Amino acid sequence: MARPLRIEFPGAIYHVISRGNAAQPIYHDDNDRLTFLEILSSTVQRYRWLCHSYCLMGNHYHLLIETPAGNLSSGMRQLNGVYTRRFNTRHNKSGHLFQGRYKSILVERDTYLLELIRYISLNPVRSGIVTDPAQYRWSSFGATMGKTGLPSFLHRNWVLSQFDTNEEIAIHKYREFVYDRMLQDDRLDLSDEFVLGSAKFKMDLKGFLTKSTKLREFSRKQRFASRPTLEEIFSGKASKPARNAAIRDCVLKYGYTLSEVGRHLKLHYTTISKIANLKS
Repeated sequence: MARPLRIEFPGAIYHVISRGNAAQPIYHDDNDRLTFLEILSSTVQRYRWLCHSYCLMGNHYHLLIETPAGNLSSGMRQLNGVYTRRFNTRHNKSGHLFQGRYKSILVERDTYLLELIRYISLNPVRSGIVTDPAQYRWSSFGATMGKTGLPSFLHRNWVLSQFDTNEEIAIHKYREFVYDRMLQDDRLDLSDEFVLGSAKFKMDLKGFLTKSTKLREFSRKQRFASRPTLEEIFSGKASKPARNAAIRDCVLKYGYTLSEVGRHLKLHYTTISKIANLKS
């Protein structure tokens, strides 16, 4: 199984999802949840993270973490490692609590951060646990609205600043923003995402991603996340020589499969293979 590629730099923001091993619960009761939040708080402080949102579910959790020091991996080892030891000691267990590798999606602040905060806030509703996100004790939604105590590790300033400079108005608009999607099942599809942002954001990451294009332990999607689309590559390539050169770039430079290129050009993949192997 390909291991996840971790891109880390100062100021990076991630949607982190960590699941229980074999889908087992990672919290047995409220004491476990309080313990996790205590460890999250110390991790945020130690690694100088900014936690914009969180939600603890039954067998997984969601975090929206900004890393001014570019140190997500170190902090995650601390968070999951310490919690696993505390959980196993309390419940007289041993071994892995979490599924092998946590998932982290690198997020562009200006395009998807608010959408992800809404997505995380509505998780308990869409899972059928509550009918109103404000009823769920184990997410940051209530604290962001000022309905519950504000955890020391929760950074709500950026979220509210996106709605208004007046805190009361900002909270009202934030609440409307979240509730606006509560009855609609148009949730983000994050099943196969690695970078969530605009084409420009992905291109800006090219320097990080280029280093990994030959590392086969990373998935193809991750290794070529910043590559241009097929439409962009073939744009203006009307002549046969230009098209053939573009085909070779697609396969040899950008990592597209023969089938992907063939479907785009409506050619058989064996034809693409022959063209890609030509020297000129």
